[in-house]
Amino acid sequence: MTDQVEEVASQATDELQKIASIEELESWRVRYLGRKSKLIDILRSLGKVSIDERRELGAKANQAKSNLESLYQARKEKIELSKHESLEHERIDSSLPGQPYQLGRLHITTKTIREICGIFASMGFKVVEGPEVEWEHYNFEALNMPAEHPARDGFAP
Repeated sequence: MTDQVEEVASQATDELQKIASIEELESWRVRYLGRKSKLIDILRSLGKVSIDERRELGAKANQAKSNLESLYQARKEKIELSKHESLEHERIDSSLPGQPYQLGRLHITTKTIREICGIFASMGFKVVEGPEVEWEHYNFEALNMPAEHPARDGFAP
């Protein structure tokens, strides 16, 4: 039984070194220090052992249990400290300027014109910029429209 205590203690110590999260640590605590753990079963079975063995086995089991509890507390503090340190790196520097807000948005007419230009461009046309108001010569005379044509209404020569 003494070998069982040493085996459980060494196995628990090895597993404890590999634990990286609080959830895993709690699972470890239940497995090795909980009510149904192997170490507690050994302590409960002390009544079936002779008095000489009981003293030795009880002392070793209690020593192993207290060692595992102290290792558990140390590991828990180390995990919590590393968690706080990682949060320390992620904290926000409030002295830095904030992100600028994007003011306004495109007018629906501008969106529509851009969409129509995109459609024509996808069909192979080129979008060309020009003046919004054209000379009378380019609109009418170059197209051979007579002066009395109804399209020239309001454009008297």
